[in-house]
Amino acid sequence: MEPYVEGEQPREPDLSKIFPEGAQAPPNQPGLPPSPNGGRGAPPVASSAEPIAGVVTVAPEFADRVRSGGTLFVVARRGEGGPPLAVKRVPSPEFPVRFEIGPDDRMIQSMPFVGPLTVTARLDGDGNATTREPGDLSGQLPAPVEPGSRDLTLTLDEIQ
Repeated sequence: MEPYVEGEQPREPDLSKIFPEGAQAPPNQPGLPPSPNGGRGAPPVASSAEPIAGVVTVAPEFADRVRSGGTLFVVARRGEGGPPLAVKRVPSPEFPVRFEIGPDDRMIQSMPFVGPLTVTARLDGDGNATTREPGDLSGQLPAPVEPGSRDLTLTLDEIQ
């Protein structure tokens, strides 16, 4: 930002610093139209996509590692990483656990529930999704799935 100069008159900003040569600058409009949601953010995207459903199991060799009082998190993401699109939280699960994760479980309601989606699950010992404790169990579906996929089996077969 440049220092204030006494007597300086307001002027249009130099958009060449933002838009490279040949790029289209936005039209110069006096204001934005009113928000369709009353100024409270973007309106929710219609939840027309079907949920993903299946069962979470524990690999037999890890059955003795299931802690009572833990929380199961089933997470759907677009791609391999990045923030979760949707999360289902199951406190004190008893395995096998049936799950359904869909548009109603989105973290940000304006994000469309579209695939392909990577679905993972983690049995978290302390119930806090942001912590990863040694001994927490996790697993992932072998391949991304599309909304509406049914009868999936996700196995907790890894130790954190």
